[in-house]
Amino acid sequence: MNDPTYDSSILYEEARIHAAAIYCSDGRVGAHFDDFLQRGLSLPRYDRLALPGGPAALAGHEQARSVSDELAFLAEAHQLEQVVLIAHEGCAFYREVLGLSGDALISTQVRDLARAAETARSATGLTAVSGYFARREGDRIRFELVDL
Repeated sequence: MNDPTYDSSILYEEARIHAAAIYCSDGRVGAHFDDFLQRGLSLPRYDRLALPGGPAALAGHEQARSVSDELAFLAEAHQLEQVVLIAHEGCAFYREVLGLSGDALISTQVRDLARAAETARSATGLTAVSGYFARREGDRIRFELVDL
């Protein structure tokens, strides 16, 4: 980019959707997360909390710093009505930081989604908190609803 400025072709919309999504910062699946949230859940715009491990930050791991204060702020300031939590297969936070692999990695992620949902409900006072697990299916990503 030679020009030091860039004008986005996307028009700014003032209205809020009143939803937040918490997901992993893994750039390989970021576009998939956006596609799922925008097309799969019909949330054209939403507040984003993208960080290593995504919902793990709300699950109480010593290695993850809690984002419950930030989520509580967004709930109040942006009048959130729902929170969507997304974990994904092969997450480096679980593999590298927590040292998990195989079935233990996935079962911990699913358990953490439930723990994160409890924290999100407590921090925001919202009952509309849903969780999804993203799995790679060939060259696609499939999002599965997790019972929280």
